[in-house]
Amino acid sequence: MIRPRLTLLALAIPLALAGCAIGPDYQRPDARLTLPDSYANEAVASTPASTPALAGRWWALFGDAQLDTLVDQALASSPDALSAAARIEEADAVLRQVNAALLPQVDANAGVSRSRTILPNTNPPSGLVRNTNKIGLSTSFELDVWGKLRRASEGARAQALGTRYASETVSLSLAASVTQAYLNLRSIDAQLLANRDSVSSQAKSTQLTRIRFDRGYVSQLDVQQAEGALATYTAAQVQLEKSRALAESLLGLLVGQPGLKVAPGDLRSLPVPPVPPAGLPSSLLETRPDVRKAETDLIAANARIGVAKAALFPSITLTGTFGRESRDLSDLFSPASAVWSIGAGLTQPIFEGGRLRAQVEQVSAQQKQSLEAYRKSVQTAFREVNDALITVRQNGESEVALDQAMQAAKRSLHLAQTRYDSGYSPYLEVLTAQRTSNDATVAWVQNRQARLSSSVDLFKALGGGWKDSNAPQAAAR
Repeated sequence: MIRPRLTLLALAIPLALAGCAIGPDYQRPDARLTLPDSYANEAVASTPASTPALAGRWWALFGDAQLDTLVDQALASSPDALSAAARIEEADAVLRQVNAALLPQVDANAGVSRSRTILPNTNPPSGLVRNTNKIGLSTSFELDVWGKLRRASEGARAQALGTRYASETVSLSLAASVTQAYLNLRSIDAQLLANRDSVSSQAKSTQLTRIRFDRGYVSQLDVQQAEGALATYTAAQVQLEKSRALAESLLGLLVGQPGLKVAPGDLRSLPVPPVPPAGLPSSLLETRPDVRKAETDLIAANARIGVAKAALFPSITLTGTFGRESRDLSDLFSPASAVWSIGAGLTQPIFEGGRLRAQVEQVSAQQKQSLEAYRKSVQTAFREVNDALITVRQNGESEVALDQAMQAAKRSLHLAQTRYDSGYSPYLEVLTAQRTSNDATVAWVQNRQARLSSSVDLFKALGGGWKDSNAPQAAAR
């Protein structure tokens, strides 16, 4: 009875040690120690402070159903989105593969053999023919005494989670790219409308100038100036139509639908999305998918240290077999043919030239690199949000001034046309006023596009948006 007890004791000691794991436990770094508590650059509020902008379908804040459809199509069928989904499937399969090492491997085996053995001291020499029939199960299981397998599973879980965060980053970038391309398309549409108005106005003005020339009221110079201005606006119309076709093609590529056609619209009909409330905390950056991905990379690198350190310690493997073996196939399943075995093995590295310790140093250095990459991702995220807040605020201030300039230019054009029709000023004043009015309108449209685009940059920098503390819980992320 002493020997079985010693065997059980020898097995119990490794099992008791299996509760611990070699290597450092993950401690989350507090990246906020290097960042301000909130952002000093607050945007000018364009909507009531109670309006929430939430992570998720932030592009819906533009109030454009066609934009919503395009973004949904891109997230569902674009090659980038589908590739990200495939990477998630790959990471999940890797995790299942790593976790499988925590369980015993059981194999079924069967065999038939026939052998002849020479019998000594026989004359003439003769042999003994033996038939062997086998069937059974065998298993092999490495005791995870030092936590090597558990650390590997920890790292694989982190990598699988990081793949999901990477997929969220792809979706966020894809939605932002589609929205930016759509805003550019709508900006061109608005410029086309403004230029069409200029073409129409200039065509009427050219016709009137020809009539006045025929009646002797104006010189040939006025006619040539009017026709030159009309040709200039017509050429601009052609260039804008080309730009729209190219913008539409880019949008189709992002959505995954080559040859996509988008009905004309107007950027001026899109609302300006809300801006963050004052005192937006910098800790919100921790929810950005790329920052979370950097942290999961750090977790995986930390777990690899444990895997490398566990390789310095002995590995204990349990083996066992159970089955049937007989000379005759008819006796294979008789009670007397049962065979079994159980065993344990221990492997301890003695000399490997420092290879294992070098691996520990290697993964430790990789963990330090992942830590700095995480800190850099947080700092980069803070800068992107801060820059986006500055841009949103300044574009909002510029829009007020540009709107005043546009209205003043339209009034000047009306006055110049009235003075010319009354014979008080040359046609050059009308041309100058028309050009100034057109340029002011285009400048306002381009600034509105920049303002809306900076809002997209802000949503992207914040990982999709922010949550208003006054918003109902049902709208939470």
